[in-house]
Amino acid sequence: MSIDLLIVDNLVKRYGGLLATDSLSLTVRQGELHAIIGPNGAGKTTLIKQLTGEILSDTGSVSFDGRQIRRMSEPARSRLGLARSFQITSLFQNFSVLENIMLAVQAHSGHSFRFWRPANETASLIEPALETLRQMGLENKKDTLVSSLSHGEQRQLEIAVALATNPKMLLLDEPMAGMSVEDSANLVTILKTLKEHYSILLIEHDMDAVFSLADRITVLVYGKAIATGTPEEIRGNAEVRHAYLGEEA
Repeated sequence: MSIDLLIVDNLVKRYGGLLATDSLSLTVRQGELHAIIGPNGAGKTTLIKQLTGEILSDTGSVSFDGRQIRRMSEPARSRLGLARSFQITSLFQNFSVLENIMLAVQAHSGHSFRFWRPANETASLIEPALETLRQMGLENKKDTLVSSLSHGEQRQLEIAVALATNPKMLLLDEPMAGMSVEDSANLVTILKTLKEHYSILLIEHDMDAVFSLADRITVLVYGKAIATGTPEEIRGNAEVRHAYLGEEA
């Protein structure tokens, strides 16, 4: 039986009279890709920020890998292995792809980075950085300046930066936003490989990608989870079709 790596229980976040997260409960199992979908304003990004510690929840609990983390800081959650793409760090546009990943590897080890270190001291950073780039299909771009990458490649690199922190779970917030059809298809292929090695919580508007990738899906509407199930169960859920897909129940 799969272990629940992330457990969210009755999570609440209010902004004045607005209930952004409404007694939300969900679990993400170890080794699964769990997608969260919902219309604009459903509270998806608010939830991600609550999970990473960017904003603190009012009540409820968040447990990750057996630890209660609701009151932990962002850095503390990252050290436990909870990594969010696109907000882990800014990409250094005038550094190479490999240098960006080496910086992430070094930062995760807890030491400052100096490019003028002797080659034998930086060698321990290069191989894990290259392995991360191989996972994201960017090894052939290792010497390319980030500023020269396409939008899709920069998105891939941002995920690679998250992977370089050696996470137990990836939180991906709309990774395909702004991508071309070709780049989106490429990222779907990469994520299918990554899900064999990482637990992933995915927020994404591309429904084709969601239904091809997800093991389970949770549907949010006005901060509340109205359904959780396999892609087949969600497709067949009348309440979901009515509330999110715009079909009559």
